Amino acid sequence: MSPNGSDRSPRRPMRRKLLQAMTAGLVLATATGCTYKDFPRLGMPTPTTEEAPRILSLWQGSWAAALAVGVLVWGLILWSAMFHRRSRTKVEVPPQTRYNMPIEALYTVVPIIIISVLFYFTARDETKLLSLDKKPDVTVNVVGFQWSWGFNYVANVPGVSGDAKTDKNLDAIPDRFKNQFPANAGGVYDVGTPATRNPQTGNPGPTLWLPKGQTVRFILTSRDVIHSFWVVPFLMKQDVIPGHTNAFQVTPNHEGTFLGKCAELCGVDHSRMLFNVKVVSPAAYQKHLQDLAKKGQTGYVPAGIAQTSHEKNRETNNL
Repeated sequence: MSPNGSDRSPRRPMRRKLLQAMTAGLVLATATGCTYKDFPRLGMPTPTTEEAPRILSLWQGSWAAALAVGVLVWGLILWSAMFHRRSRTKVEVPPQTRYNMPIEALYTVVPIIIISVLFYFTARDETKLLSLDKKPDVTVNVVGFQWSWGFNYVANVPGVSGDAKTDKNLDAIPDRFKNQFPANAGGVYDVGTPATRNPQTGNPGPTLWLPKGQTVRFILTSRDVIHSFWVVPFLMKQDVIPGHTNAFQVTPNHEGTFLGKCAELCGVDHSRMLFNVKVVSPAAYQKHLQDLAKKGQTGYVPAGIAQTSHEKNRETNNL
C-alpha cells in the first residue's frame, strides 16, 4: 500500500532502473575496443594454421547455440514478468499448476537434443584435429619442465650424426612415434629459461621455429608435473603429462612470431612458462637448424619421465 492508501506500486522507478541497466549493457557491449572484423571471431585471435578455422567454427557454433537458448529463456522470463504480473485490482492467488506433462517432457527432451548436437560436432572435430594419419614433414619434441620449455628438432641436419630412434634422451617417447622418425636424425635442440627473450620482439621465453606450409607434429613430454602446450593463434592446446605422451599436428600458414604459454597451473612460477613460435619459410627453417648445429646444440635434451607400465599397456591394447 502506498501512503495515500492506494495499492498502486511505484513502477516508474523500477522502469527507470531497467532502462539504466539496459543502457549500461549496451555501452559495455560496444565499448570493448573490438572492430567489426573482430566480432565474428567472438574473442578468438586470427587463426594461423590450416586446422584452426575448424576450431573457430566450433567456437562460433557453440556461441550461436548458447545465444539461441539464452534468447528463448530471456524471452520466457520477460513474457512471464510482463503478462503474468500481479493485477492492480485483483488480490486473490492465481490458479496453481502443480505439473504439466507436455512441458516437463519438453524441458527434458530439448536439453538432451542440444547436448547431443554439441557432442556430435565436438567429437567430429576433435577426431579430425587429433588425427595423426598424415605423415608429418617436421617433428618437434616439446619438453615441458619447471619453469620453461625445451624443443628437440627431430631432423636429419647436415653434419650432425646420431639417430633419434635409438637416442637414450628420447626413451620416454613411445615406439609408435619413433617408428616415423626420419632415418639417421641426429637432430638439434633449443632450451630456455624464464629469463630467455626473443631477440626480435623482446617477448619472454625461448623461441620455437616452424616452417610455413609444412605439417608439424608436436610430441609432448614432461620432466616433472603436468603442463599444457598452448600456441594462442593456433587455437589449439594439449596437456603435457609426465609418464604419458600426447601428440597433435598443425600446418602453419602465416609467417610471424606468435605467443605461447603454459595453460595448466603447474606451480609457483607457472606464469613465467612462456615461449614464442616463429613461423618462417622452409629455407629459413632449415638455416635455423644449421645455426643451432653450429652453436653446438646437437643431439637432444632429455624428453622427460618414461611411460608408466599401465600407460604402455593401454597403448598396446589400442593399437
